[in-house]
This record gives sequence, C-alpha cells and structure tokens, in this order.
Amino acid sequence: MLPPVPSPAVYGVSSDHGFLSPEPPLEVLPDPYYAKWEAIIENLQALLLSKRLRSMVDRLPVLSTTHLHTDAEWRRAYVVLVFMLHGYVWGGDRPVERIPPQLTVPLFGVCERLEVPPVATYAGVCLWNYKPIFPNEPADDLDNLACLQTFTGSLDEQWFYLVSVAIEARGGPSIPLVLQAITAARAGDNYTVTECLQQLAEILDEINALLQRMYENCDPYVFYHRIRPYLAGSKNMADAGLPKGLLYDDGRGDPEYRQYGGGSNAQSSLIQFFDIALGVEHRPTGVTRNQGSPPDANPKSRHSFIHEMRAYMPGPHRRFLEHVDSVANIRAFVQARQNDAALRLAYDACLAMLRALRDKHIQIVSRYIIVQSRARRGSQSQASVPTNLATAAPPDSKKLRGTGGTALIPFLKQARDETGEPAIDAWAQRLLSNGPAEAHSAALSKVGEQPDGHLEIVGLCGTWTADDSEGGICHW
Repeated sequence: MLPPVPSPAVYGVSSDHGFLSPEPPLEVLPDPYYAKWEAIIENLQALLLSKRLRSMVDRLPVLSTTHLHTDAEWRRAYVVLVFMLHGYVWGGDRPVERIPPQLTVPLFGVCERLEVPPVATYAGVCLWNYKPIFPNEPADDLDNLACLQTFTGSLDEQWFYLVSVAIEARGGPSIPLVLQAITAARAGDNYTVTECLQQLAEILDEINALLQRMYENCDPYVFYHRIRPYLAGSKNMADAGLPKGLLYDDGRGDPEYRQYGGGSNAQSSLIQFFDIALGVEHRPTGVTRNQGSPPDANPKSRHSFIHEMRAYMPGPHRRFLEHVDSVANIRAFVQARQNDAALRLAYDACLAMLRALRDKHIQIVSRYIIVQSRARRGSQSQASVPTNLATAAPPDSKKLRGTGGTALIPFLKQARDETGEPAIDAWAQRLLSNGPAEAHSAALSKVGEQPDGHLEIVGLCGTWTADDSEGGICHW
C-alpha cells in the first residue's frame, strides 16, 4: 500500500503561508522574566557599535526556559538568543570562540524544543523574524513587511531578510498544488497534474521576480562588509578566526568544540520542497552526473550540502520534506507519459523557472560577494581591520565560503545545473544544459562554462571571459 500524501497542518505548514507561521511572530516575549534579554536585543546595534555587547551578556543571569509556553514564545526566544550569540561572536575586532553559560544554557533548551541547532538559521533570521506593517494586507507584499531584529539597524539588512520572507509567503500556495498533483498522478489524471504544474510554473516565475527586487534596497557593499559577517557560522571558518569552531560553555565542565554552518538560503524548506516535487536530485559538490554512485547505493542517501542543510530546518518542516520525498511521483509520472505534449511542457517549464531562479541567485552572489571580495583585495589600506568573513576572503574566488560553510560558487553552479537534468523535451534539455549543443542544433545558452571554471560569454561585443562573475550587457 502506498504511504498517504501528507497533510501540511500536521507538520506546522500552512496551505496559505507555507513554512511561515499562520500568525505573525511575537515582537516581544510577554513574561517580564525575560526583560533583560529584550533590553539587550532592543539595544543590539548600540551595543555592537560601542563594543559593549560581550560585557553586557557576561553580566546577565542564566535565565531558565520554564517561563516559555507557546510555540510563538519559544521561537521569539530563539531569535533573541541567536542574534545575541552571533553579535557576541562576531561583534569585536576578533571573533570569540567561548560562549558563556548565559547564552549556552537557555539556547540549548530552546533549540532542543524547536529541533534546530544552536546557531542562527534561516528560520531564525527570516521565517520567525518579520511582521506585516498592516496585518490585513498580504505577507508576500514586500511593501508591507518589516523585520523584528537586525544586527545593523539598516534598511539593507531588513530588505535582505524580507525578500526571502516574501518569497516564502508567495510560495506557500504551491504546497497544496504539489500535493494535489501527487494525488492526481496516483489516479493517472494527466489533466490535473498538467494544470497543477502550469500553476506551479507561474508561482516560480513570480518568486523569481521577487528575488530580482533584492537590488532595490540592499547595497552590495553594505551587505558584504556590514551584514554578512554576522551571519557566519563556525564551520569551515578558520580563515575568519575560528579554526576549531565554538566552545559552548554550559558550566558543567570543559566544553568541546562544535562547528555549525551559519544562516543560508539552502536551509529554505520551500526551495528544497520544489526540488523534491520535481524530482531534482543533488550530488555532493564536485561529483558529476556521469560519475554516478555504487550500484548498491541509494541516490537519495548520498550526502550533499543541500541535504545537510535539512538538519538546520525546524524539526516538523524537516519531517514534512521527508514525507513528501517518500510519496513524490511527478517526475516518474511525466517520464512515463512522454506522448502527452502539454504535460511535458508544463513539467519542463517548472524546471526552467526553478533553474532561472538559481541563475538569478548566482548573479546576486557574484555582485554581492565575488565582486566585493575582489574590491576589498584591491584596496590599499588593510591595517587595523577586524577578522571576520569579509576580511578573510581568499585570493581564489572559487575557494570563497558561504555563511553556511560551503564552497560558494562551485556549490551554486552545480545545484543550478542539476536542476535542469530531469528535462524531458529536447528543447528543454538544450536550454537547461551547460554542455555542448548537439551538432545539428544551436546552443540556446549564451554562457559557456569551461572546465577550469571560467565563463566564456558570447554577446553583442563578441566573445569575452569573466573569471569570477556573471552578468553584463553581453550576457542577458
């Protein structure tokens, strides 16, 4: 017997708001017991600016989590604690590797309840860290959103988080659509599956448009130098000053070093939901499609950065994805009915929209991180700069680490390329592939990525190369 199609509500997932909570997050913990936490978080920017945050945290009492009752209160406590945590670690000239019991003890309790690691995750900085300006207006309207907490107090930082919040809200209705398509595929209903995929492609296109709004209010320089360092985790951060990770001191003896990735969009349950729904499989970074895996290996058991990031999602969301993964059948359904042109077209359109989203993400990363790291290396004065993720950029852009700790550009490019691999129609295979075109057809892509990683771009000005970035008038 086939396992049942999951009910989103069982996993705290809303058919309207997706992985956002149906009600807006709490702005303040209601119990006065936590007033000292809220006082610090209310003045976080001033304390970071004056470099007094660490001394303030060190003077805090170790507060218990027994006064937290509702899910909203537990989530608010997590947001407060991880913002204090990352400010404590990265808010000085050098990072601090020992976390005092004032943060460690309550953070461990909150993280155990929410089933997240003790680090700032995508859920902490985006999903549980926003409010609608006008409650009766939609949450997928960027003009109706504000952040509850930031490190810098800047519009740029708010906008960076809120673009993701709007994407999550806009993508919420895709969840019942996909589940409906899975149910229809079980019944052999081509028409319903096609209709659901057509609507999913439209939602993905609208999400792409939201992502492109990042440039409106988030300046690349501010993001790279002021915001991004605070989002770094403790995994693969030796160059940034944490060679062994962090010591979470709970007051019970000698703590051991722990390493966690920081906040990353790869921790978005929505984006991974799209992959699962469409049958997109991701390999470990650097493993090619032709390498495959041992004959007795289950492809879904192979570890990749994307799969690792599920451990950073709230527990119920992670289990929802696992349940959807166990019943996903759309890719196999379409492949078995390749004579249905409308079905093929709808499926390939979804892949094209999802790959376009990842293409746009690479362009944003190039502008906000790659270009900024090169500009920093080219500046003359490097004296008395703090040690953090921004100042520790390696000379080779291919070795740049994301806040999650992975090799940034190789991971993003491979994830994008893998998105197009299930394409059915010949046109989609050509459009969504970076490989050489067939001898009898012209390549639809204007970008050729060479084995050494550089880009060869053909446009109005002829052929030119770009080692570290994508985009420009000759590209699009």
